[in-house]
Amino acid sequence: MNNFIEYIPLEDVFEAYYDCRKKKKKTFNAVKFESDYEVELVKLWREINTQTYKIGKSIVFIVTRPVKREVFAADFRDRIVQHLVVRRLEPLFEEYFIQDNYNCRKNKGVLYGVQRLYEHVRKCSHNYKEPCYIAKCDIQAFFMSIHKPTLWKMLENFIKDNYKAKDLPIILWLTEIIVMHNPERNCIIKSPKWMWKGLPKHKSLFTSSKYYGLAIGNITSQMFANFYMTTFDKWMNEKYNGNYGRYVDDFNFVGQDIKAMWHDIPKIRLFLKEKLGLDLHPKKLYIQHYYKGCKFIGTVVKGELMYVSNRTVSNFINTVHKFNILAECNPEYVKENAEHFVSSLNSYFGLLRHYQSYAIRRKVANMISHKWFDVMFISGHFDKAVCKISYTTHYNLKRKSYEKTVFRPNEYDINKYGLINYK
Repeated sequence: MNNFIEYIPLEDVFEAYYDCRKKKKKTFNAVKFESDYEVELVKLWREINTQTYKIGKSIVFIVTRPVKREVFAADFRDRIVQHLVVRRLEPLFEEYFIQDNYNCRKNKGVLYGVQRLYEHVRKCSHNYKEPCYIAKCDIQAFFMSIHKPTLWKMLENFIKDNYKAKDLPIILWLTEIIVMHNPERNCIIKSPKWMWKGLPKHKSLFTSSKYYGLAIGNITSQMFANFYMTTFDKWMNEKYNGNYGRYVDDFNFVGQDIKAMWHDIPKIRLFLKEKLGLDLHPKKLYIQHYYKGCKFIGTVVKGELMYVSNRTVSNFINTVHKFNILAECNPEYVKENAEHFVSSLNSYFGLLRHYQSYAIRRKVANMISHKWFDVMFISGHFDKAVCKISYTTHYNLKRKSYEKTVFRPNEYDINKYGLINYK
């Protein structure tokens, strides 16, 4: 190809592909792409370096748990490009972000965020010897309220100041088209249209201005949203001596003077509106003593204790109830889906055992149908579900392999060299 300059090495595109496919191996688009992935990756690599790459169709659908949301899933090749950009920019962002920004970051996450809130309360109250208060706030329609031109200008200045590699022009170009892309104009709608009923207009890209909103579902949306909020994060972190934390659009701060904290709310609201064009949710804001508790990302921190939220417990019970019905209706379902059931249980047991939840784990374990205990059991102090070895996929594969190669009469003969010929 004429005038071709290799700004992005081909091996970097392959590495981005391997990152992308880790959790997408079984999706239709991933399987389709993988059928001729080497040719496709070389083609994508050339499109990137010649700046002829164009974002393809996204798939849009509605999820209802934990709350109703509109999700755009990018095409697989577009996800590769997103991972390529993330691999370049993530180290720079990690140096720029504050410690207490928990969303979509390595060695962070929900549990880390809850533990940090617990530590902030303990520190501010001097090991629970003095009164202190927790403020809990929420940003209204966060992703849909992000002003894309403002975000892009902030990113452009940051990348130019901090990114020094030779592929800077390509990274700037890719970042701009990702930020300014409007997926709602070229998408495949998977959910039935009636599912959009009840979804507020300010929470859908279809009813938002083309200059507002990042698609929930893209890894770049999560990272760029974190970047967008970092000026606010640093301001709050300094204002409250590090006793601040944020997970996506939920944030909290801890202080000893409740009057001063209430006095700061208008200042916070003004900062978000003037600097970032965001609004505090008027109905999701409170300040109260730490002994009354604070609900944060599915957990309640109350005094010296941490509990899971009622919604999480309710979801756990509903999951067990659903599997019990399937077991009662079809006895073969138990044997064929033992590992799937155990994985579902452990996703909850793994979360719950980090908190004060022994009674809850025991209660839910006792709700499991006796039919499931033919293929699994609960170990420890209701800490973990274990699938019986004879019902695991690994065991069954080994058994089938053994049956094919085991010595059996009438399935072999001896050749002239005295060796066994298997039929």
